[in-house]
Amino acid sequence: MSTDPVTPPAVPISEAAALYDLPPSTLRWWEDRGLLGPPPRDAGRRRYREADLRRLGVAYLCCVTGLMPLSKAAVVAAGQARREDWQGTVAEQIGVLADRIDQLTAARAYLQHLLQCEDADMTDCPYLERELVTWTPRGRLPAGDLVSAARAARGGGGDEKGEVGDEMRCVSCARVVGEGGRGRPRRYCSAACRQRAYRARRGVG
Repeated sequence: MSTDPVTPPAVPISEAAALYDLPPSTLRWWEDRGLLGPPPRDAGRRRYREADLRRLGVAYLCCVTGLMPLSKAAVVAAGQARREDWQGTVAEQIGVLADRIDQLTAARAYLQHLLQCEDADMTDCPYLERELVTWTPRGRLPAGDLVSAARAARGGGGDEKGEVGDEMRCVSCARVVGEGGRGRPRRYCSAACRQRAYRARRGVG
């Protein structure tokens, strides 16, 4: 009778990816980002066993179903964190999604309201100023025409970059903020200020 160990059944990356309707490149990317550990290899090719497919399923649930960023999903799916740690990460993501749901609900409500506008051009709407005050950072500025409000938003400064009035300031706390990703101007100095401004506009908290 043979005493050779029985090799557990396994599938190649194409079949592992197909199980969850993903391209193989996604599995390689998740592995590269630490979301998945490297599976065993046979002749240099990845082979996914039952346990590997289960972990891949957890990664899918975190990233695709739970909309978690890879850094957070890795805490749950990699299997290296304590229960209280990964559950804390899940609770944090629930809070993020709750805020996002509030934002999307407000967006839908406003767009449904917008459908009631009877003007061919939205800029001709007699209620536009009220809408800007209610839904945009314009509401934190002194009353008056939009040109004056725009000047007040930049501190009344000049037109050339580098002059005093050209500093970008957080629309929530007025701290000076730098450029964001890809050189784009930032409107808030932190996520907390962004949420504070959002809640103020919606009258929450």
